Amino acid sequence: MPATPATAVVVSGLVKRYHHRAAVDGLDMVAPAGAVTALLGPNGAGKTTAVECCEGLRRPDSGTVAVLGMDPVADARALRPRVGVMLQDGGLPGPVPAGAVLRHVAAMYARPRDVAALSERLGLHTFARTQVRRLSGGERQRLALAAAVVGRPDVAFLDEPSAGLDPQSRLVVWDLIRSLRDEGTAIVLTTHQMNEAEALADQVVVVDEGRVIAAGTIPALVGSDGTVRVAVRRTDGATAPPAPDDVLAARLAAALEGAVHGAVQGAVQVAAVSAGVLQVRAAADPALLHAITGWAAEQGVLVDVAPGRRTLEDVFLDLTGRHLR
Repeated sequence: MPATPATAVVVSGLVKRYHHRAAVDGLDMVAPAGAVTALLGPNGAGKTTAVECCEGLRRPDSGTVAVLGMDPVADARALRPRVGVMLQDGGLPGPVPAGAVLRHVAAMYARPRDVAALSERLGLHTFARTQVRRLSGGERQRLALAAAVVGRPDVAFLDEPSAGLDPQSRLVVWDLIRSLRDEGTAIVLTTHQMNEAEALADQVVVVDEGRVIAAGTIPALVGSDGTVRVAVRRTDGATAPPAPDDVLAARLAAALEGAVHGAVQGAVQVAAVSAGVLQVRAAADPALLHAITGWAAEQGVLVDVAPGRRTLEDVFLDLTGRHLR
């Protein structure tokens, strides 16, 4: 599929193997101009490899990648001035002062941003004379972001841009990313922070085992169905749950299926989210709430019931599972 002015990045059937193992296995993705596309997935899902193919750092084994209508490898010279890259490890020279690094990067572009203004916005002026190797993790992140965007890129690939940042710095970084999007920059953002994706993303692409398993806007992925939080407590006041969480979840699910059949659309799903706390996937209507309190009375336990909503993290865990990778 060819790129258009509104489509900055197009990935089709991308495959990349390492030692006969497919890190990316037929991945398809589109990143529009003037939008933030959040690429989500567990560790080892293939996100970094896919982005490196888009950046021209790796050559695909098969499939196609088009960035601004060009091949990232064959057209690297033409693309380089139009693409900003923020690597997770920064890729910054350790012995050089932070301010000198940013000035050097800016000098490579025909129309760079004002270095002083960008430094002020990201708070770089406070450590401009400090060598990169002596910066904190958060300071290096802000410098890496500044270096990625100082050239006014049409496409910016940002890998974990707020990792290691304090809350104040994170808000400043998010504000800059929104400004870039409003200027028309296509931003491909990889992150493990679901709140970051919810705050910034115009669309989300979820990757697992090298393939896209879900894609769309956050409202479309999260859906409109509600959830109900049920905190189960013992009547004797003890802090330990009255039974193992999986047992509580199974008992409540069985009770609700019988009690609210026909009253709640779809099958009722119950999952344990922490010790003694269950999440019921269903609308918080009177029939459901009555069934929960009735189940509690039969079990001889106390419950605190509160309506809630699904989050992007809920969707992510539903799609990719809860086991460690």
